[in-house]
Formats: sequence, C-alpha cells, structure tokens
Amino acid sequence: MSDLILDKPLPAVRVQRTPRTWRIGPSLALGFLLLVILAALAPQWFAHSDPLAIVPRDAFHPPGWAHWFGTDQSGRDIFSRVIYGTRQSLFIGLAATAIAMSIAIVLGLLGGLGGARVDRAVGWVLEVLFAFPSLVLALLLVAIFGSGIGPLIVATGLGGAPGYARMVRGQVLAVRNAGYIESAKALGHPPLRIITRQLLPNAMRPLIVTLTMGVGQAIVWASALSFLGLGARPPAPEWGTMLSMGRDFIANAWWLTFFPGLFIVLTTLSTTVAGRYLQQRLEGRLS
Repeated sequence: MSDLILDKPLPAVRVQRTPRTWRIGPSLALGFLLLVILAALAPQWFAHSDPLAIVPRDAFHPPGWAHWFGTDQSGRDIFSRVIYGTRQSLFIGLAATAIAMSIAIVLGLLGGLGGARVDRAVGWVLEVLFAFPSLVLALLLVAIFGSGIGPLIVATGLGGAPGYARMVRGQVLAVRNAGYIESAKALGHPPLRIITRQLLPNAMRPLIVTLTMGVGQAIVWASALSFLGLGARPPAPEWGTMLSMGRDFIANAWWLTFFPGLFIVLTTLSTTVAGRYLQQRLEGRLS
C-alpha cells in the first residue's frame, strides 16, 4: 500500500504571488514633487512671463485663458509668480532643514557620546528650547535678527533644531554599543573614523524620513513668517509673501491667496506622503 502511494505523482502546487498594487497616493506625491523640483530648477519651462512685470491695465483679472491663475493688484501674472516662487520657497525649506539637522547632529553627538555631565547639559538646553513652540521660537528669532530671506532661513532652522537633536541623541545612544562599533574599536580604528564611517551613518538612517517631511514643515513655517511680514519682502515671488500681499483683497480677488496657499498645502502634503512611503519601504512593510 505504501509503494502504491509513493508511486502516485504529487499534485502540482501553484504558488500565488501577491500582485503589486499601484499606490496612487505615493505616485501622485512623487510626481508633484518632481514637478516642483523642475519648476525650481527651470521655471522658464513652465512660465513665460516676468513675475515682477507690472501691467496696471490687467489688474485683478480672474483666472482664465490669458492668465491661468489670474493677476494681482499690479497686473502681475499669479501663475508666473507661483512658479518662480517655487525656487525661493523650496530653497528656504531645504536650507532651513539643513541648518536644523547640522545643529542637531552636533548636539546629538555631544549628548550621546560626551558622558553623563555633557548629556545632562545638552538635555537641559533642549528642555529650555522645547519650552517654546517651534514656530514661536522661530518668530522670536526673526524678531531679533530682522526680516529677510537670510534671517528667515536661520530662524526656521534654529526653531526646528531641538526636535531633530533629541532624535539624533536617541539614535546615537541606541547605536553606540552595537557589535560593529565594538568591532571597529577592537580593530584600533580612530574615534573620528568610527563616528563618521560607522556610528553616524547608521544613526542617521532612520531619520531620512523625518528629514523628508521636515522640508515641508519648514516651508509652512517660513510661509507663516512671511505672511506676518517677517520673511521675503514684497514684491518677491515667495509663497508666504504672496499670501501676505493678497490678504487685503481676499473678499474680491480670492485667487491672490488661493493658488499660493494651494501650492504650500500640496508641497507639504506630498513631502509627508513621500516620507511615509519611504518609511514603509525602509521598514520592509510593503510587499
């Protein structure tokens, strides 16, 4: 009986693989971010009029074929101003995030590797900074340094640094006793090489997602400060400045604030969606 059973061919087992579904959210987010980057690098590809050109006879034209996003009180084309403002707004977000992360790396390494006393000192500094909301801290710094693009970038970066510093410190504490760090020490590698080649890259890897979403957050903060008149000065084609210039006409010319605000929201939403998708990919939770 056993021979007869063994002689029978085994039924073929068909393995069904889970099909990869097209995720519309991340695809749209990455596509929009690609367009934003292209608009920042080459705005003349999308807009063909001068964003600062004044045409009084065309003032307050609503959106139409001649002016897709309408015109402002001086006859300037809103579409061209939004496209050319992409470069400035995106640069502010990237530069502010870079400043925040640079400060965070220094404080995080000091807190994670400097010993108990240094760690307590860094923790005390971070607690003091966390006593102020980030946007309020940035507003205070802009009030001290003055208005303009440079102070705006520095203030936004300093306002976001405490949150990044706490995350960097936590990652350094989690990585500093790892096996590959101990192996590098046993092999006699100098401390600076261990920090730059082993510790810092592995500690920063989980923070890539946070940096992606932080760019959108920095754009929102910078736009809020510009809306209050503490950022780029009119008539600069910067999204927050355009909101500030159009708020007095919002009842009769809604397009002056709608389209700059729409691009701020879409850019922030796209960076958030792309960051969360990247987080899922890094954690291996997607098929």
